Amino acid sequence: MDRKREKVSILEANILYLILGILLIFLGGFVQSKEIYTGLLITQYIIIFLPTVLYLKVKGYSLKKVLKLNKISIKQIALVPLIVIFAYPVGAFLNYIFILLLSSFIEIKPLPIPIPESSPEFILGLIVISLSPGICEEILFRGMIMSSYDKLGKKKAIIISSILFGVYHFNLQNLLGPIFLGIVFGLIVYKTDSIYSSMIGHGFNNAIALAIGYFLLEKADNIPTEAIDMPTDFFTNILAIIVGLVFSIICGTISYKLYKALPESEKEAEEVLEEHNSTILDYMPLLGISLLFIFYNYILFFK
Repeated sequence: MDRKREKVSILEANILYLILGILLIFLGGFVQSKEIYTGLLITQYIIIFLPTVLYLKVKGYSLKKVLKLNKISIKQIALVPLIVIFAYPVGAFLNYIFILLLSSFIEIKPLPIPIPESSPEFILGLIVISLSPGICEEILFRGMIMSSYDKLGKKKAIIISSILFGVYHFNLQNLLGPIFLGIVFGLIVYKTDSIYSSMIGHGFNNAIALAIGYFLLEKADNIPTEAIDMPTDFFTNILAIIVGLVFSIICGTISYKLYKALPESEKEAEEVLEEHNSTILDYMPLLGISLLFIFYNYILFFK
C-alpha cells in the first residue's frame, strides 16, 4: 500500500472533527433529549464511530495502521486499568479546581450523565456509558486524529488530540479532566502501539465515574438535577484544595510509576518526524469548532 494511504492529513482530520462536532451538538443533543440511553448509543456509533471508519475505508486508508489496531499483551491489559484508577483522581481534581473558578461567574450544573438507580440500569450504563465511548471515541481521537498529527511529533500529537477530545465534550465544567485523561490515553497508545489499550483505559475510566455516581446515589437522599451550590467558605475551599492536591500528587505518582512499568510494544520504533508544511487552512476547521464550543456554553450557562 502506498505510504500516503497510511496517514490521514491534518486538514482531513480537522474537517471531519468539525462535521462530527456539529452533528454531536444538533443531532446528538436531539436524540439524547428523546431517550438518553438510545440517544447515547446513536451518538457513539452513528455520529462518531461509523463516519470515522467509513471515511477511512472510502479514502483507502489502512485501518490497521491509522488506528493502530495491534495486539496487546496480558501484562499491558492488566496494567492499563491500574494506571487509569490512579489517574482518575487527578483528572477529577483538575475539573474541581476549574469548576471552583467558574462558580464565581456561572451557575454550576450536574453533568448530563444518567445515574443508574438499579443493578440492571448499572449494567446498561456500563455498556452505553463505559464500553461504547471507550470504543467509538478512541477510534476518532487516539485513532484518526492523533494519527494525523503524528507528523508533528508524538508530544504535539498527544497534546493536540487531547485538547480536541476535551473540547468535544462541549462543557466548560468537564474540560480539564478529559484533556488530562486524553494525554494519559495518548501516552498509553504510543507506548503499547495499540489503540486497544486506550479503549480499555477509557472504558475503565468511565466505569469508575459510573460506579461512583451509582453508589453515591444509594447513600444520598437526593442528587441535584438543576444547580449545584459550591462551598463558599474560604477555609473550606482551601482545605479541599490542599487535600485534593496532596491526594492527586500521590495518585499521579503511582499512575506514572505504573505507566513506566507498562511494557513497550516490540514493534515500536524511534520517532521519525515527517516533513510537513502546515498552513492556516489546515486549522480553519478548529476555528469553527471553537466558535461552536463558545456559543454552546454561552447558551448553556449564560442564558
